[in-house]
Amino acid sequence: MKDTLYIFDIDGTLTDSVAMYLISVTKAMMSLGIKDIDTDYNNYKHHTDSYALRYNYERNFKDTFSKGLLDDFENDLVKQMHEFDPVKEIKGAKSLIQLFREKSIPFCFATGALPKPAMLKLEQCDIWYDKALLATSMTHEPREGFVMDAIERAKAFYSKPFFTNIVSVGDGLWDLKTAQNLSLDFVGIGDKNKEKLLENGATKCYANIEEFRKTLF
Repeated sequence: MKDTLYIFDIDGTLTDSVAMYLISVTKAMMSLGIKDIDTDYNNYKHHTDSYALRYNYERNFKDTFSKGLLDDFENDLVKQMHEFDPVKEIKGAKSLIQLFREKSIPFCFATGALPKPAMLKLEQCDIWYDKALLATSMTHEPREGFVMDAIERAKAFYSKPFFTNIVSVGDGLWDLKTAQNLSLDFVGIGDKNKEKLLENGATKCYANIEEFRKTLF
């Protein structure tokens, strides 16, 4: 297993934060003066914070999006998140990450969120992370971009030029599609999207991280 890299999505995979976070994203955009917000997030071209902001900004103001707005958006997202109770882990998430560390199994994080909100969610669940292993939509709107970034980060962190196998662990159809586009193995987490994942080619789906762990150890 030490030659296998596991890439973990965060929202809905490690942290039970999807509903709260989508509300926070909407409110953070409103704080930037964006009034007409397309909240059908599941049907976005890219399921990422950076795309959500640019897409809604440009459709509202008919003006070119400035990447400098991402910083304001990110900071307000954190502010909005603090209006909610701390998020809880998906069952077994904290213990699995701890076990991976103890057994020196390589892993990293790839999330459509921005860095500060992503770190806050992990911290609220007491899930260990290192910024060097966290790839986000701050640098890439498409998921393929930051998943590839996560792989390169892991290579550097673990001083490994390559991994014999790479497994993407996620809860959404967008996670599966990204894994397929990059020819990565995929593990689905959660029952909410299980049917869609299976219909679209997923072969391994588990109710939560704890159930997934039982297949590994």
